[in-house]
Amino acid sequence: MSTGITNLRVTVSGKVQGVFFRANVKKVADVLGVYGWVRNERNGSVSLEAEGPEEMVFKLVDYCHHGPDTAVVEKVSITGGVIVGYDSFEIRE
Repeated sequence: MSTGITNLRVTVSGKVQGVFFRANVKKVADVLGVYGWVRNERNGSVSLEAEGPEEMVFKLVDYCHHGPDTAVVEKVSITGGVIVGYDSFEIRE
């Protein structure tokens, strides 16, 4: 039986650091009621784990395909995750 809750891991590559990508992902996640985290990676990409109602998680992933106006998204990789039970969305260092 499906709960309607999904968890996805997303990696966004391109010019996505130093352009407020993480802060904007958090804002969108908070509006959508999606929980999890977002962080910069050493290789210049941004990773996030998003958990919540399937429709809202996919809306957040859609946002990741373009990000803020100053970002240049080249690639978005998505894999399924395991439900963790997050209760907020945070920016990780």
